[in-house]
Amino acid sequence: MKAIRTRSQERILNLLKNIKQEISAQDIYIELRNLNQSMGLATVYRSLEALKLEGQVQVRTLSNGEALYSLTQQDKHHLTCLQCGISIPIHQCPVHEVESELETTHKFKVFYHTLEFFGLCDKCQNSH
Repeated sequence: MKAIRTRSQERILNLLKNIKQEISAQDIYIELRNLNQSMGLATVYRSLEALKLEGQVQVRTLSNGEALYSLTQQDKHHLTCLQCGISIPIHQCPVHEVESELETTHKFKVFYHTLEFFGLCDKCQNSH
């Protein structure tokens, strides 16, 4: 069953489809304002929360606490440096079998998962 979406939710989904990358709620607010589709920041957050609960949008929280939103398409995995903040994508997924097993054993619908490792990148290790 398709959820009934607000105009604000549709605008955010369209923006995420067009930019094809992770973006913060603040930047979504600015981008929509630049497109003459402005809405309040609280509306952006409410719409993102509703889309997240529908499984349409996923969120990844960086080590500095900033949340980045993107369309739920594929699972994302990263190596994130705690010093410089670089985030390196990992393209293989070691947990797909676990995800399928959890869906079956717990009768839980998984929309997406994230896997993130935190540490120091090569450059930051060598600067010590």
